[in-house]
Amino acid sequence: MANLKITLVRSLNSCKKNQIATANSLGLRKLNSSTIQPDNEATKGKIKVISHLVKVEEA
Repeated sequence: MANLKITLVRSLNSCKKNQIATANSLGLRKLNSSTIQPDNEATKGKIKVISHLVKVEEA
């Protein structure tokens, strides 16, 4: 199964609470932090919520 590398490239300051919670649930807490997540529908839904804050690559 494929994995996705997700990197937080924009700050969480002045973001909505649900966007901050989504980033935290993906393991993204600091700027430029990265995490590897499975490529499934739940992860894609989370990425859609914070797509303007993250960079996604195939891992």
